[in-house]
Amino acid sequence: MRAPAWLPMPVRRTLRVLRRYSRVLGRRFEHWSAPARRQWRRSLQLRIVALTLVASSVLVGAFGYFVAQNSARILLNRAHDEVASSMNSKVKYAQSQLSVYVTADDPTLGRTINTTVSNLADGDPAESGGSIVSLRADNFPGIVPVTSAKMSTDELITEDLRRAVSSDGKVAEQVRTAEVGGSRVKYLVYGTTVPVRFGHVELYYLVPLTTEDSAANQIRTTVLVTGLALVILLGVVAGLVTRLVVLPVRGAARTAQRLSAGLLDQRMKVDGEDDLALLAASFNQMAANLQRQIVRLEEMSRLQRRFTSDVSHELRTPLTTVRMAADLIFSEREEFDPAVARSAELLQAELDRFESLLTDLLEISRFDAGFAALDAEHTDLVPIVQRVTDRLTGLADRVGVTIELRVPEAPVIAEVDPRRVERVLRNLVGNAVEHGEGRPVQVTLASDDGAVAVTVRDHGIGLKAGEERLVFNRFWRADPSRARQTGGTGLGLSISAEDARLHGGWLEAWGAPGEGAQFRLTLPVRSGDRLLSAPLPLIPRDRAPAIEATPVAPETDAPAEVV
Repeated sequence: MRAPAWLPMPVRRTLRVLRRYSRVLGRRFEHWSAPARRQWRRSLQLRIVALTLVASSVLVGAFGYFVAQNSARILLNRAHDEVASSMNSKVKYAQSQLSVYVTADDPTLGRTINTTVSNLADGDPAESGGSIVSLRADNFPGIVPVTSAKMSTDELITEDLRRAVSSDGKVAEQVRTAEVGGSRVKYLVYGTTVPVRFGHVELYYLVPLTTEDSAANQIRTTVLVTGLALVILLGVVAGLVTRLVVLPVRGAARTAQRLSAGLLDQRMKVDGEDDLALLAASFNQMAANLQRQIVRLEEMSRLQRRFTSDVSHELRTPLTTVRMAADLIFSEREEFDPAVARSAELLQAELDRFESLLTDLLEISRFDAGFAALDAEHTDLVPIVQRVTDRLTGLADRVGVTIELRVPEAPVIAEVDPRRVERVLRNLVGNAVEHGEGRPVQVTLASDDGAVAVTVRDHGIGLKAGEERLVFNRFWRADPSRARQTGGTGLGLSISAEDARLHGGWLEAWGAPGEGAQFRLTLPVRSGDRLLSAPLPLIPRDRAPAIEATPVAPETDAPAEVV
């Protein structure tokens, strides 16, 4: 967030510096707290124990505060009751001693006040705890205040308290703290009037609350220690209980991971007859059922692959015989009637299609059986691309399509199987020519340090949303009713995808209705390397250059070659 322009320049600079430092501190905090946040996300036991500790701390803290406050209030109320009871007797005694004086200026009144205060202090059982008795007569300046203790009581007997007692005649009380003997002591101060014949004097009784404070502190300490012990105990209990639940879940997760890795004989340990044991038994039963189903499916798949392979091989012999007879008939078609000659041509074309389908089925069966092997060698891809386009020039001319070839002038060397790469490119360019709707087809080759890529772009009918994945399925066609110029088998792209996967590469498709399609073959420069990016975008640059997320290499300076 930028600082407002109306602020002075020094203020804006200061805000920028603060914002920069806050971002740096935020990044450092995220870096330091990353292990803790990672552990928090990954550990269910940690989250449950932490939440239990927080909730129990709040509850125990609130309960402890309530108990401590009530205990302190009870102790204070008890001290109030004791002081009030003692205060009544002291008032009666002081009244009996001072009621004999008619005027406040009697010369013996001061001595009687001293004696009364001394007797009140001596007769008080709380005196050993530091209780203080004070007699004052604020309405009679001639009477000197007398206090039983040799200390200043100005902090304890405040002006407000004296005014409430002497002027208003109230029985007032307050709790005050004063410095006594080098330490702070809390006192309960009571003040009341003592009626005498010349008016009234004020009697103040100051009782230290040391015992009550000590008891309240002990209660607080006991509640605190008990609360901490209870919180720790609850955390330990939550950890143990959570462990009892989490361990079987972790075991189930590990067993599931082993099952997903192909170890179908893995099972959970069943202990007891509780819910967790029921979960483990159900999990084991599910794993056993899955194992049986997977084994059955694998057996069916093996039989299907064997059937396809056996049928394909068995069809080779009769196909060879039929091919020899068809070639002989086809070579003599000029001597036949036109209808018979046309039949011979159709027979030859369908035999070519059938032989191609049989060859593709054999190739698919090798991929399914895991017998396909990569015969990789260092190969220049430029001649391969040129050879593929040259061989498809005749087909392109028949359908009115121009093939534009964009290849670098320098060799593009990669460790690939040239036979398989040529087969993939033949399928891609052939499909582009067939579906190009008479518009140009661009074939582009580029490379970088880690990968080589070939894109085949047509401007034909395109692909609908989601069909970019379906095109690699076996026997899938975007428009089943559409006639094929090339008589394809429906297995070409599927075999091409297997060839790309055998190289450790990618074969991807993009398309939009009415805007054509683009296929991209990406292969690692060195066999066995892992692909991270492609030197050419999957989505054409003329279509949506901002959408492509993979790094794009600069276009080659070689001019486009029109084939």
